[in-house]
Amino acid sequence: MKPVFSIIAPIFNEKGCFDELYHRVSEVMNSTGEEWEFVMVDDGSTDGSTDLIRELAKKDKRVRPVIFARNFGHQIAVTAGLDYCRGDAAVIIDADLQDPPEVILELIAKWREGYQVVYALRTEREGETWFKKFSASFFYKVIYRITDVKIPMNTGDFRLLDRRVVDIMNSMRERHRFLRGMSAWVGFKTIGVPYKRAARFAGTT
Repeated sequence: MKPVFSIIAPIFNEKGCFDELYHRVSEVMNSTGEEWEFVMVDDGSTDGSTDLIRELAKKDKRVRPVIFARNFGHQIAVTAGLDYCRGDAAVIIDADLQDPPEVILELIAKWREGYQVVYALRTEREGETWFKKFSASFFYKVIYRITDVKIPMNTGDFRLLDRRVVDIMNSMRERHRFLRGMSAWVGFKTIGVPYKRAARFAGTT
């Protein structure tokens, strides 16, 4: 049966987060009562994450592995997930659990209201240094100066995209991809959901 929701997680050396990620995403998505799939994109991991993904896919048919031969980077990994996903809506989430899977339910609620791009808006950022916060703020100020695309500040790639948005972004085959900018540029009905960004569950960024 075709899934209603696709969860896309790029994974690079996230062995320490893996079990908790699967458990929390599964708990959240099972609570929707809808069909869903979990597209896990292994971005050339070297810590055993690849084997964990393959083993999990054997046990749970909702897990759909995409395995890279080497590391290509976060944006390419997410792009592969968007290419591969089948849901009516796709949620992009990092594997380190800084983006709490429980927020997915709030993204879905806004999608059901008719919004086609629902981004998660960071109101607090646990476990991040002053330099990280400063550089993020500086980045968005520069982006605002050099482009007419208004990308919401304090956002990452944690967001829900309607199937129409996914299809259009998949048709945009730019080599150097900036997905949060692309999802703003395509011009669909958009809204933000505030959330508190957690500290990394395990490992290093």
